[in-house]
Amino acid sequence: ASFTLLCFRSPLVALLIFGLLLQAPFTHPSTITQPNFVLLLADDLGIGDVGCYGNDTIRTPNIDGLAKEGVKLTQHIAAAPLCTPSRAAFLTGRYPLRSGMDAVNDYRVIFWNAGSGGLPPNETTFAKILQHQGYSTGLIGKWHQGVNCESRNDHCHHPLKHGFDYFYGMPFTLISDCQPTETPEMDRAFRRKLWLSTQMIGLITLTAVLGRLTGLVSVPWRTLTCLAAFSLLFFISWFSSYGFVRYWNCIMMRNHGITEQPMVTDRTTSLILRESISFIERNRHKPFLLFLSFLHSHTPLLTTEKFLGRSRHGLYGDNVEEMDWMVGQVLDAIDKEGLRETTLVYFASDHGGWLERQEGGRQLGGWNGIYKGGKAMGGWEGGIRVPGIFRWPGVLPAGTVIDEPTSLMDIYPTVVHLAGGEVPQDRVMDGRDLLPLLRGAAAHSEHEFLFHYCGVHLHAVRWHQKHTGAVWKAHYMTPIFSPPGAGACYDRGFCQCSGEGVAHHEPPLLFELSQDPSEAKPLSADTEPLFDTVIRKIGRAVEEHRRTLTPVPEQLSVSNVVWKPWLQPCCGTFPFCWCDKEGDN
Repeated sequence: ASFTLLCFRSPLVALLIFGLLLQAPFTHPSTITQPNFVLLLADDLGIGDVGCYGNDTIRTPNIDGLAKEGVKLTQHIAAAPLCTPSRAAFLTGRYPLRSGMDAVNDYRVIFWNAGSGGLPPNETTFAKILQHQGYSTGLIGKWHQGVNCESRNDHCHHPLKHGFDYFYGMPFTLISDCQPTETPEMDRAFRRKLWLSTQMIGLITLTAVLGRLTGLVSVPWRTLTCLAAFSLLFFISWFSSYGFVRYWNCIMMRNHGITEQPMVTDRTTSLILRESISFIERNRHKPFLLFLSFLHSHTPLLTTEKFLGRSRHGLYGDNVEEMDWMVGQVLDAIDKEGLRETTLVYFASDHGGWLERQEGGRQLGGWNGIYKGGKAMGGWEGGIRVPGIFRWPGVLPAGTVIDEPTSLMDIYPTVVHLAGGEVPQDRVMDGRDLLPLLRGAAAHSEHEFLFHYCGVHLHAVRWHQKHTGAVWKAHYMTPIFSPPGAGACYDRGFCQCSGEGVAHHEPPLLFELSQDPSEAKPLSADTEPLFDTVIRKIGRAVEEHRRTLTPVPEQLSVSNVVWKPWLQPCCGTFPFCWCDKEGDN
């Protein structure tokens, strides 16, 4: 009987072993409870600036290595073409329009640390959900989602109010004003107008005083006194903010405390890297989320001496290569702590490269490869198509390339589900869980339509026709390039979203991106038999999408973005705000 049983079992055992051998060698995510997450987000990096996306002159071996060891997305889309709204969408998994983080005016980002607008407290970030799941959550680097609402220390928009246990970095964004040797960048054209107006008012006042002293005009002294007082008040009203941008905006914080005001840019890179590695080391024994939000590669392109002059693309290339080195240092820290197999690493950029950013003949902005347009352009691919790379050894198949429409908003549900949490059910969520697509369990992205906004204005819509593989894109508005045909808005520095700076298209411009990724040849009813069908389909999708929108307070309204002295973060007694606690250490 035992011999018969053994003979019966042997084929079963053999079949079982054979079946196990045929299994894919990738670990099912459920066997790894709560993986770590390291999210690496570059600033203003163009998709054409990275080696694995076609650049053969800027060296990015560490980023390229992530793609080689993981999954590269070739149609990864930002929800907005500028920092503040794109990052709001990334953090919330929702179009920025839904949280009031996109603008109806030309002030399309947070402009001051002392503004009252920012990511609303009622928005739930993925960090907050992971925090409730027992994760240690840290943000190192750039925030740019606001600080205070009503008082200097209420910190209603601060990272610590949005699910992060630890914050070290800039509550604002890096700008050329932070570097004393650089030409001021913030609101440059408006500042020129203010200077001109001040000089004209001052000249009128001085002429009137001289005329009164010489007897040429009989203006009462009281009138002259009022005119002089007005001149002085006008000057103070704007110079108290714009004259001290470096002190008001260029600050570094650790949690709620200011460590540098103004920041000492020579050591910023080393401090951000040190803080990132330290966070990994401190939390190696428990699940953690590290959001490393690089200041690279935003102007003024802070680059340490070690990397200056190393690239073939001037200071911008040097800066990108230094960022790649920083990526390598973070990956080394993960390996050193034995966390490689339990850590999902993600790399992306917040939007496309800034084509118009030039100074003295130097190109200080990024390159967007074959894609038309760039930063600030909500419809053209160059403004919103960005690098997107995932690495999770043993779970995600190495060397995989996916050409399906995905979004930065997809990070939200992906990390929340992997952490064992649930996405909010009381609001519209626009992101989709990417894990089935990344692992090869799904052939297509869950996104059928993606809506491309410039501010609150819908510029374009993408339709992924899954059964054919076609990716249609209809442009309702496009920016008017200046000079004409230049491919960007060099005369203004930024392309506009509405008004005289855009062209309206009826019928919309239509492209098939899988055949024409550069958006060079618009289709028409004469050249494309499906033209009318596609336009109608997209039009119905727009109507359905708009029915999901509800009015919310505008966080980037003029009243919210202006400088308010009573909201200014200050290391000291306002207006005497100065400290260097890193230097003291």
